[in-house]
Amino acid sequence: MADFLVLGAGMVGISAALALQAQGHAVRVIDQRGPGEETSHGNAGVIQAEARAPYAMPRDLATLLRYGLGRSNDFRLDPAVLPGSARALLDYFRHSAPARYAQVIPHYAALIARATADHGTLVADAGADALIRRTGLGEIYETAQDFDARAQTATDFAETHGLALRCVAGSDLRTEEPALTRSPAGAIVWDESWSTSDPGALVRAYAKLFEARGGTILQSAVHQITETVTGWRVDRDGGHLSAEHLVVALGPWSPALLKHLGYRVPMVMKRGYHGHYDMQGKLARPYLLADHGVVMSTMARGLRITTGAHLARTTAPQNLAQLTHGAAAAGALVGLNGPVPDSQWQGVRPCLPRMLPMVGRAPRHDKLWFNFGHGHQGLTLGPTTGALLADIVDGRDDALTRALAP
Repeated sequence: MADFLVLGAGMVGISAALALQAQGHAVRVIDQRGPGEETSHGNAGVIQAEARAPYAMPRDLATLLRYGLGRSNDFRLDPAVLPGSARALLDYFRHSAPARYAQVIPHYAALIARATADHGTLVADAGADALIRRTGLGEIYETAQDFDARAQTATDFAETHGLALRCVAGSDLRTEEPALTRSPAGAIVWDESWSTSDPGALVRAYAKLFEARGGTILQSAVHQITETVTGWRVDRDGGHLSAEHLVVALGPWSPALLKHLGYRVPMVMKRGYHGHYDMQGKLARPYLLADHGVVMSTMARGLRITTGAHLARTTAPQNLAQLTHGAAAAGALVGLNGPVPDSQWQGVRPCLPRMLPMVGRAPRHDKLWFNFGHGHQGLTLGPTTGALLADIVDGRDDALTRALAP
């Protein structure tokens, strides 16, 4: 049995702590916020069993020009971010080339294929079934042309990856979803995906399971990590902690913490927003509004609208244009009574250019482990990469672990 300290109490960190704990290790978790209060709280709440390929950077000039001119709501760009993000964006562009991208997909698909099963074990053990919907994920299209085109590509993708898919006419969707106030052209429904009515509460349920099994969660800011003769020292508010092994699972804050150790980790920081709205009725599942680049989903606080990506400096002011646009689009499909007070959120998705999370032993330091860079899929993949990290610690070495290695 070894002594582990996990930095990060989001879905990724808590899941890694549970997996290491299950292997018999003594584990503590530390974060400046409570479990699930940062990036893990802010997502669309979907456990995406259908997402067998990562988000690649578009390489066609028309799409890049549309993004650059701000003509797409799924992506917004502040030009001032480009100088500081040039290396990460160029690496992302390079890894998105067709040949390189094709090499990534099998490894990414292998991770996603495990997601619902790995969550299912923790959901059962944590008694969190009331937080989970096994009703799929939908994509809504407003024009018949867009719906027909997507139905073809989605069907091909489903056949390639062995996924369940339904193409639903707009009138039939209104039968399934009485809360809709009008019929779109149609929808794609991925029946195998799950969702949660409260992503933060799901992380907290897993955290309570970790504590019930003997784990410790400490709330404190981490200032620096230092290698010692016996392991690692973590300087935090009010003192320091020592541990034999250290796991960095701090999502978008991981590169900054590791910089003084000599690691230069290029990361594309995709900002996202959400807001809650009082809604008439409920939806059975989350829906991507494909023409507007947002996801709408019934959650504990109302209808959550979650935006796509906003590439901006970390110090840039909040920009709610994508959220405002998305709320208007949702309001054209369902009855909204207005925003829920104090329900807006802003956070960052930690996207690595190679489109795979870093999971495994740090290249130049003993007993230091990485588990970050999950991009848009931290909620989906937390339990899976946590289990893989525990396996890697215990000596697993195969094609998948080598693909994820830092």
